[in-house]
Amino acid sequence: MSNSHLFLKSGFPRAPLQNGIGRYVCQLQRITLKYCKTSGSSKGMREFLEHELVDFSRSNPGVVVYVKPRRHRTAVMSAEFLNGERKWINCRNNTREEIAKWIQVLKQSNGQAEEMRLRKHWHTDVPSVQGAWTPFTHRHPSTNVTEFPSKQLSKLKENEPSATEKLLELYLAQRKTTSSSDPPTIPEKN
Repeated sequence: MSNSHLFLKSGFPRAPLQNGIGRYVCQLQRITLKYCKTSGSSKGMREFLEHELVDFSRSNPGVVVYVKPRRHRTAVMSAEFLNGERKWINCRNNTREEIAKWIQVLKQSNGQAEEMRLRKHWHTDVPSVQGAWTPFTHRHPSTNVTEFPSKQLSKLKENEPSATEKLLELYLAQRKTTSSSDPPTIPEKN
């Protein structure tokens, strides 16, 4: 077991800009791919640009992709996020698959500058002191063993008819008022 977590900043996970509450907004705003046209260390970047860049751009229309050729420089990837943070990744001698994986990592990250040790896996701005509410929160425990429908727990008075009985009375009264020449109809059960 390592003690490296002792030096990490601790806190709670926070979704930037309340991300995920209404809809997901990709936090990667802009990515710049810099490479050399002749250098052997930029071969993976050139292959990525030839084979996979167009598909990535089509599948991620919200991410702006810049391509900058630079002479005699190593391949570099620079990402800018919505919160203003920038990340820089050296892609020297990386294959095109490794570059594609790094781009996916940048696309899925939120641009936080520091790594953080999470104290809990969730966070709310207004935590509840009472706990979770259910329909049975303030009911007496005797309702757990009662068989329903129960005359004791119903709010009807003793002589008052139930809603079902009232509907049947209305139906029979309506049936009596209709003319006897119409054939009787039977109500459908839902």
